[in-house]
Amino acid sequence: MPSQHLETIALHGGWRRDPATHAVAVPIYQTTAYQFDSAENAANLFGLKELGNIYTRIMNPTSDALEKRVAALEGGVAALALASGQAASALSVQNLARAGDNIVSSTDLYGGTWNLFSNTLKDQGIEVRFVDPEDPEAFGRATDGRTRAYYAETLPNPKLRVFPIAEVAAIGRAQGIPLIMDNTAAPLLVRPFDHGAAVVMHSATKWLGGHGNSIGGLIVDGGNFDWSAHAQQQPAMNTPDPSYHGAVWAEAAKPLGPIAYILKARVTLLRDLGPAISPFNAFLILQGIETLALRMREHCRNALAVAQYLAKRPEVSRVIHPAFFEGRAAEWTRKYLPNGQGGLLGFELKGGTEAGRRFINALQLFYHVANIGDARSLAIHPASTTHSQLNEADQMATGVSPGYVRLSVGIEHIDDIIADLAQALEAG
Repeated sequence: MPSQHLETIALHGGWRRDPATHAVAVPIYQTTAYQFDSAENAANLFGLKELGNIYTRIMNPTSDALEKRVAALEGGVAALALASGQAASALSVQNLARAGDNIVSSTDLYGGTWNLFSNTLKDQGIEVRFVDPEDPEAFGRATDGRTRAYYAETLPNPKLRVFPIAEVAAIGRAQGIPLIMDNTAAPLLVRPFDHGAAVVMHSATKWLGGHGNSIGGLIVDGGNFDWSAHAQQQPAMNTPDPSYHGAVWAEAAKPLGPIAYILKARVTLLRDLGPAISPFNAFLILQGIETLALRMREHCRNALAVAQYLAKRPEVSRVIHPAFFEGRAAEWTRKYLPNGQGGLLGFELKGGTEAGRRFINALQLFYHVANIGDARSLAIHPASTTHSQLNEADQMATGVSPGYVRLSVGIEHIDDIIADLAQALEAG
């Protein structure tokens, strides 16, 4: 019985039982290759006349179950599991943009993505034009005939200013440009496809997995963008691809469904670059997703309580949390996050960088790690760690000041979380 309730989809989406053994839990298919039924079957698989398993670098039954479940959670048509969220960020853009092309990106980004966009993609000949999402029309002004995509984070790490998805998606669609949304920090809270996004990606390492034990990423195809209608703006989807027998992806995928974007990503970029997720990591992330709904409720509730507590502390000059914004940012929070504001928050200590260092070193319950989205509470000083590759101006553009401390609030008892923060603040 299909369900539209996300709590149910998180447990049942994309899988019922193993067809060979009837096992309920998704097995770990720890194999590299698959026996073809016949020479004809092999030829059909390689020729995309049939969909099926060829080689685990391209697909795997455990990964397939993960892909189907996340696609169902996001309301997309198909997904691609990858070795990391960073791989998902890169491939989501490279699938559309070639040397000489550009994308327009929000300034409100995770430091690793900013570095990927401003340096590595630049070295590959892909220009990334950064604009402030506080003015959605800036995306349109930065667009030209070589713009292939818009890119943003739903709940940006570390600015936490909710992105205006529908507003920017509409601007892009009018010009034949899809919006790619990184929904890592807001699973179950926001479904970007409902607001006009064309592609969603996740670092599954974070809340989807939720236990800090496996690296993974996902790209989800919304199946809601007409690539053929924008042939000149989207040449990667509408001109012969010499890497796959001259396939024109917008046409070649039609017999298989509205999956042109994700099919191209799988059989060209994943095939050629090889950032495949391991079956074991796919299995662990599936286990995490089964409790995602419960964890997100606690993450949101605890993070809000922590934000309210810190706002009253004399050592704190500012708290950054979606519930604390005003003006348009507050409107976007109400519009896109009515069911919880996520598990992240940031704050500024009046003592600046040195006070932040003392605070981090005094924590006892919180882990000092370069991650977010664990069941356990985490803390870090971004300027000296996750965003340290950025210059000072770029750090400020992403929302990182010298005294900024980021918390990823876990699902421990709230009294224990606040007690640890209190003693660390007093130690500073």
